[in-house]
Amino acid sequence: MLTGGFRMSRTGWLLLVGTLVSGCAGRGPSEQEFDGAAAFGYIDTQLSFGPRVPNTEGHRRAGDWILERLRGTADSVEEQAFEHVTVDGDTVRLRNLIGRFRPDVADRILYMAHWDTRPVADRAANLAEQRQPVPGANDGGSGVALLLGVADALALTPPQFGVDLVFVDGEDYGDFSDPELRDVLIGARYYANNLDEGAPLPLFAVVWDMVADRDLRIPQESYSLANAPEVVQRVWGTARDLGYRRVFVAEAGGGITDDHVPLQQVGIRAIDVIDLDYGPNRAYWHTLQDVIENVSAESLQIVGDVAMALLR
Repeated sequence: MLTGGFRMSRTGWLLLVGTLVSGCAGRGPSEQEFDGAAAFGYIDTQLSFGPRVPNTEGHRRAGDWILERLRGTADSVEEQAFEHVTVDGDTVRLRNLIGRFRPDVADRILYMAHWDTRPVADRAANLAEQRQPVPGANDGGSGVALLLGVADALALTPPQFGVDLVFVDGEDYGDFSDPELRDVLIGARYYANNLDEGAPLPLFAVVWDMVADRDLRIPQESYSLANAPEVVQRVWGTARDLGYRRVFVAEAGGGITDDHVPLQQVGIRAIDVIDLDYGPNRAYWHTLQDVIENVSAESLQIVGDVAMALLR
């Protein structure tokens, strides 16, 4: 795993960014490595397990399936199993799932997504529905599908750099209004706080969350702009060069408390790629309408093209 100080000078970093962005500038849809249709199928498979709420059978089955997929693609696979005691005193069994490509390479890129789903549809208009778990086609399902699609592509053509695909657990379990965030972002905090001493930090990290909305529009998240502006520039510049400027909109959005925050707190240059405006007036976010009909393979293809171009 990854820790330690940032190893490149600012000049070296900017040269690296410029080289990689210019290298992918000519890449277009005709050269797609990422298979959006296959990734969409990964969303469907996750939904077949039911909600992936920690301590449930659907959660266990989904985690086992992700591990099985990674073992067929990644060069090495790690499972971080741990327990978390909630503010109410409940014990939650969690696990982060990590697939590594070229684990021997020091210069690494980190991609992260959460694989759990929210236990309550707290934004539903119907009070009875608020007690039910969210299906998680987009919120949870899309990030997992994206990372598994990236893994499929990297298995066919290995990356130049080391790549870590980290599926974190317990992102959506508790109350985001808690100022201490004690029962949310659990897996990302565990990952960030248990990095190997002495190993270098990744060159950069991207958290991919809610990236399959049928009406996809991704502005630049404000904590990302504040703490890793060069990574934002790199991602949105790559999207622009691929012809996706209408989806990756080069304007500031709001600040979102997501899994990139614990990464930033330990010095990782991490950003969040997220479309929080899911449905009219966010009508599908944290509701029972987060279903397969409201996500699309086309949106996954766009984000997958960007994710792959960043690694090439």
